[in-house]
Amino acid sequence: MKPKILIVDDELTHCRMLEAVLSAEGYETFQAPDGHSAILAVEARFFDLILMDIRMARVGGIEALEKIKSFNPEIPIIMMTAYSSVSTAVGAMKAGAYDYLTKPLDIDELKVLVAKALRHHQLETENLFLREQLGNRFDFSNIIGRSQAMKNLLETVALVAPTGATVLIQGESGTGKELIANAIHQNSPRRDRPLIKVNCAALPETLLESELFGHEKGSFTGATSYRKGRFQLAHQGTIFLDEIAEMPMALQSKILRVLQEREFEPIGSSTSIQTDTRVITATNRNLQEEIKAGRFREDLYYRINVVSVTAPALRERRNDIPLLADFFLKRYAGKNHRAVKGFTPKAMDLLMRYHWPGNIRELENVIERAVIMARGHLITLEEFPDTLKNLASPEKDSKIEPSAERSLKEVEKELILRTLEETDGNRTHAARILGISRRTLQLKLKEYGVN
Repeated sequence: MKPKILIVDDELTHCRMLEAVLSAEGYETFQAPDGHSAILAVEARFFDLILMDIRMARVGGIEALEKIKSFNPEIPIIMMTAYSSVSTAVGAMKAGAYDYLTKPLDIDELKVLVAKALRHHQLETENLFLREQLGNRFDFSNIIGRSQAMKNLLETVALVAPTGATVLIQGESGTGKELIANAIHQNSPRRDRPLIKVNCAALPETLLESELFGHEKGSFTGATSYRKGRFQLAHQGTIFLDEIAEMPMALQSKILRVLQEREFEPIGSSTSIQTDTRVITATNRNLQEEIKAGRFREDLYYRINVVSVTAPALRERRNDIPLLADFFLKRYAGKNHRAVKGFTPKAMDLLMRYHWPGNIRELENVIERAVIMARGHLITLEEFPDTLKNLASPEKDSKIEPSAERSLKEVEKELILRTLEETDGNRTHAARILGISRRTLQLKLKEYGVN
């Protein structure tokens, strides 16, 4: 597959010369007469590299460079300039250019630099997830808790980690399911191979399928080159499919085949690729209810539920709140250079009484905010958001607790609508406070008949 290079220069003769040289090297070339045209071209299609002049009549190279980097920071851009403008070229590198060449161009230097830039970009792209995951190590010390619920959880993790079993992690949003997946992988024989993570709720169906299985060049609009999928990158390692209940039914059948046959086909390909990948999944939904509603395949459920672990909600492990609060206090006090040492008794009492619908994620956000807002060495009630103080007060508690007359769903609905009201209708902010994804919040509101 030929790398695609965009040549940007308002000198037609120079463009044609570069096109001839690069085409002879096996590259596919495209031309743009100025910076404005280059910006439009990059917005419309994929390029592996841009070769761009600095001085052009309509939108210069520096301006085009900054604009392109603002929406495509990964693409390598080599600038071309006359000897008299070398200082400008150096400035371009500070703005994100890969390198620069001086005119008249040395053809051999041009070939070497283009090949080097393309090779560097390819390695960076293919190894992005591997480098991120292999650069981080997780162990049980990252999972904080001394409650019986956490002891039971860690005992199960310790038993299942050394095996190759598929694991389903269940629990509410914000309970630390990703940390559990990290702990399983890093205590397994696959610890020296990558742990690749995919949030199934974060991408639309077409992109999610390409992300998981990869695609061939030309398999769909915008597929201008071959791309490896996450299952291929996770070969001999582990893949973590978070929010698997959000996966469309059509994709569920393909995941089932991977689990059964240990093979898949990239989009647009008829050739099967073998994969040796351990699968860990997670969800905050009740999959048996999803099966009854026709939103989740029963056969896939049994495949992913070989071993099931449940991350307990924070309200079910209240004894761990002081440990977690102290952990987050030390983290954010150091990060923000604040001399905060602890909590007043009333502040800790409030943390213990609050019901934490957003679980650990919400607790972390509250502590980070409190550390930043603290005026002294101890965090007081004043540093907590009004939402926390109001919902945790005795008067409010009586209104949000389930009772014989009020179901859990009614309590959940009231909490979501109240949080939405507190944030003036900002759904992104409300989802963050509640510790759920914006997509989940939208589905809940749709269920309540709120547009």
